[in-house]
Amino acid sequence: VQLVESAGGLVQPGGSLRLSCEAPGYGNHCMGWFRSVQEREREAIATIDTTGSTTYVDSVKVRFTISRDNAKNMVYLQMNDLKFEDSGLYYCAPPVPCDPTTWYGIRGSWGQGTQVTVSS
Repeated sequence: VQLVESAGGLVQPGGSLRLSCEAPGYGNHCMGWFRSVQEREREAIATIDTTGSTTYVDSVKVRFTISRDNAKNMVYLQMNDLKFEDSGLYYCAPPVPCDPTTWYGIRGSWGQGTQVTVSS
């Protein structure tokens, strides 16, 4: 199943973006958003389980909100108060386990991601 991320772009510091992810077939799985920032390893930043319970890493807590619409096979990431250090390539995927602080893999394969650039 191909995951397709979209709606990245260029935004000024303090601005907002809403990323979308088409995730057909993953309605019964935990889903997460990940990012590759500069030359650091890909990191998980938010997860949402099948009950709608969410978990965030500290760097995005309060600013980002993950949500899902299983009827539409979509997962979203609302990003507010964006900072320079949020620039990077963002991906969605089903993490294993369902926790952005302890994940070690994903089910399936990565999509192409969507670029977010925070710049003045």
